[in-house]
Amino acid sequence: MSNLVLTIITLLLTTLFSSFTLASGATGETLNLTSSTTGFICLAIFIIAYSLVIGEEYLHLRKSKPVLLAAGLIWIIIAIVYQEHGNSQLVENALRHNLLEYVELLLFLLVAMTYIAALEERRLFDWLRVWLVNKGMNFKQLFWVTGVLAFFISPIADNLTTALVMCAVILAVAGDNKSFVSISCINIVVAANAGGAFSPFGDITTLMVWQKGLVESTQFFSLFLPSVINFLIPATIMSFFIDNDTPKLQDSDVEMKRGAIRIVFLFLATVLTAILCHGFLHLPPVFGMMTGLAYLQFFGYYLKKSLPKSLSKKRQAFSNDPEKLSRLDGIAPFDVFTHIQRAEWDTLMFFYGVVMCVGGLGFLGYLGMISEVMYTQWNPLYANIMVGVLSAIVDNIPVMFAVLSMEPDMNLGQWLLVTLTAGVGGSLLSVGSAAGVALMGQAAGKYTFFGHLKWAPVIALGYTASILCHLWINSALFA
Repeated sequence: MSNLVLTIITLLLTTLFSSFTLASGATGETLNLTSSTTGFICLAIFIIAYSLVIGEEYLHLRKSKPVLLAAGLIWIIIAIVYQEHGNSQLVENALRHNLLEYVELLLFLLVAMTYIAALEERRLFDWLRVWLVNKGMNFKQLFWVTGVLAFFISPIADNLTTALVMCAVILAVAGDNKSFVSISCINIVVAANAGGAFSPFGDITTLMVWQKGLVESTQFFSLFLPSVINFLIPATIMSFFIDNDTPKLQDSDVEMKRGAIRIVFLFLATVLTAILCHGFLHLPPVFGMMTGLAYLQFFGYYLKKSLPKSLSKKRQAFSNDPEKLSRLDGIAPFDVFTHIQRAEWDTLMFFYGVVMCVGGLGFLGYLGMISEVMYTQWNPLYANIMVGVLSAIVDNIPVMFAVLSMEPDMNLGQWLLVTLTAGVGGSLLSVGSAAGVALMGQAAGKYTFFGHLKWAPVIALGYTASILCHLWINSALFA
């Protein structure tokens, strides 16, 4: 019975979509479906799905769910239409191409997230939070310290993780001071996004550009000064609205677990391996990252084998401290795969959905149509600036993937510009970047969409200044 129903539905869909196809059905030719009912239905599916993503804060629906469903529906519809015209092989090849692009990014991000999860388990970030809190800084100093740290940590640890760690510091010291939490979270989001823009590892968008081979790893540093300006201008203006009061000191103390610092160096070695493999051997960066995962696995093996000896020494040292001795009983052996399980799977699945949705719309012909308008009829400079504005509304991941799928003919200066705008443009609104969305959840009721929107003109000033700085100091790259 179920097979009969499925057959009837398939026949109905085939009849509906094939009757509205506006292109040649010759074998081997891509169908132009941008003006067909098929295209409009797929576009509507994507718009509905992304509307649900934007409303994640209010719907409490994980952002991966709607885009995963949308991706499946879009490609099923495409496959039905192409099968009717005898071009199923084209759909299969296009789908495999999009899957390959996603898998490379998935494995790269998975290694990075595994290292970050391992550092969290080793309590490195907890130690950093308590250390900052107990320094006795006033609110204005904490505002600047957390912003500067977010700017310089995000190029390595990615903007999302960095923002979450710095927000934890702010929440720990602010108490009931909602205005300080709000303005500090805005500063952290801007700083983390700006810091991620000048590193191939700082944001998913920069990673996508780097893996495409459009910008070399060292060339991203041309965006350092524009990124600094993007962070400093709004931070300086906002700092005048912060009191010089000093928060209460925290009594808690945190001790890093064994191997935390060594894992930091292994992470840096992994990043270096990826850069060298890509730069000198012309291998995909993901190859270097997966090799670096082996560094962590072998170190985890060492931590596991040496744990009994380490516990024995600590029990002798803590023989007169029953509280510390009791803590030793709960220590579990280090396991790399436990940290892989703790990766941001919702983010990774969301990324899959976005890549496949945008890839499907590109296969239908929409990206080519948009590219014709933005990068042929418009000046690429204005198109790339608009990409940043769109990133604030739609999120920078689908926007950047769309640009890369369009494959516009641009010089290095323009590719760096679109990398900059896609990265920092998301700071204009709280929903424009993963860092902003995450902090709205972490500091719920204190950092809000409208609280961020109030400072949008100041952030836009930094956005404009960073673009002008790039056009000035990197003018030779536009030749």
